[in-house]
Amino acid sequence: MTGRLPLTQLRAFEAACRLGSFAAAAQEMAVTPSAVSHAIRELERMLGTVLFQRSPRKIEPTPEGQTLYRHVTRGFDQLQRGLQEITTAGPARIRVHCAPSFAAQWLSPRLGRFLGLFPAVELKLSASPDYPLFPTEEYDLSIVYGEPRQTDVVAIPLGQETVCPLCAPATASRIAAIDDLLSVPLVRSDHNRFTWPMWFDANSAIAATPAGPRFDRSFMAIAAAVNGVGVVLESTRLAERELQSGQLVAPLEGRSQSLRHVAHWMVWPKGAERKHAFRCFVTWLVEELGVPKIDFDKAAPGHRTPPG
Repeated sequence: MTGRLPLTQLRAFEAACRLGSFAAAAQEMAVTPSAVSHAIRELERMLGTVLFQRSPRKIEPTPEGQTLYRHVTRGFDQLQRGLQEITTAGPARIRVHCAPSFAAQWLSPRLGRFLGLFPAVELKLSASPDYPLFPTEEYDLSIVYGEPRQTDVVAIPLGQETVCPLCAPATASRIAAIDDLLSVPLVRSDHNRFTWPMWFDANSAIAATPAGPRFDRSFMAIAAAVNGVGVVLESTRLAERELQSGQLVAPLEGRSQSLRHVAHWMVWPKGAERKHAFRCFVTWLVEELGVPKIDFDKAAPGHRTPPG
C-alpha cells in the first residue's frame, strides 16, 4: 500500500482493537457503530486482508490485525510524543522514573532547588525497582541501579560511588579495627552489588558470616543503621545527608579499603532530549552530581558513555 495514510480508518481500527468492540470504539470517537464498521471494512479493502474475526457477540483481531495493531499503536504514540514536544500550551512537563533509594535518599531532598530554578516545570517522580522499557508514554527519563539492560537507549553513568561501613556514633565507639565488626550486627541490603564478604575480601580480612537484619532497599538499611541497629555497608552518596548531619559516621575511614563503582545510570529514549523541560532537568541533575556535562547533540540511541 502506498500513498496517503488512511488516518481515519486507522484510528477506528486502533480504537476497536483496543476496546474490543465497534460500539465502544464508536462511543469514544463520537460516531455511530456503523461508521466504525464501515471504516474498518474500507481499511481491509485497502490492505487486501481481514483484520477482525467477527461474531454476533465479539470481535477478535486476526494475526494480521494483531501485527497491524502493534505498529499502529507505536505510530500513534510517536505522534503524541511529537505533539507534546512542540506544543507551547500548558506547563512544561518532565516525567522521571527512579530507583527507590536514589529517589528517597538523594533526589527528593534536592528537588526544591530544581523547582526553585525552574518554577514553570511540572515534575512527576515515580520510584520503583522495575526497569521501564522505552519508548513508553509513562516516562521521559529513568535513573536505574546497575548498568542498563536496554541497548537502544541513551545511557549515561552518574559517576562513581564509594561504599564503606557506616553506623551511628554510639555503634562506632565499639569499632576501632576491622576485627571489631565481628562483634556487632552487620546490616545487609539484599540488592546491592557489593556484599560484606566482598568488602572483607578487599581488605584481606577473614570474612564474617553477616549476623544482622536484611533489607531489600538501601534507604531502609540506612535508616536501621541511623537507629543503632548495626553497621551497614552502603554508598556514601545515598547516606550523604546522614553523614553530614552526624547521624552516621564511617568508623573505619582511613583504616580500611572502601569499594567504588558506578551504581546509577540515567537512561532515555530517542527524542526525549528535544523537550526543554527534559534538558533543564538533566542539566541540573549532572551539575548537582558533579559529573561531566552532556552533549545532547551527540547523545543517540545505543550511545553509552563509558563509566568514569
